[in-house]
Amino acid sequence: MDIRIKRIYENAEPSDGKRILVDRLWSRGISKEKAHLDLWLKEVAPSTELRKWFHAATPDHWEEFKQHYLKELETNSAVEELQHIAVEHTVTLLYSAKDVENNHAIILKEYLLSKNSK
Repeated sequence: MDIRIKRIYENAEPSDGKRILVDRLWSRGISKEKAHLDLWLKEVAPSTELRKWFHAATPDHWEEFKQHYLKELETNSAVEELQHIAVEHTVTLLYSAKDVENNHAIILKEYLLSKNSK
């Protein structure tokens, strides 16, 4: 599997493969044309409750957020669709968070790769 992540605000590149937005909400200030999306899979994003909790929490809650999100992914039926796409294509998971080191797309990528290795 070749899974990449990048902010939706970065320019689209041919090497991105299938560009999939994995945010529950549309990214501010970006048009659908500029996004160059192949798919908007909002169902794989953290639940609204978890997202709001994380944004209100302090940065040291990253590990707790990660564990909650991984639990959500275990019962998320949309993950299977994403796995099928990622097996057949290069995939770039797009997100809008400003934090490039602590965002749900990183967790989602790790999760998909771990499921593929089993």
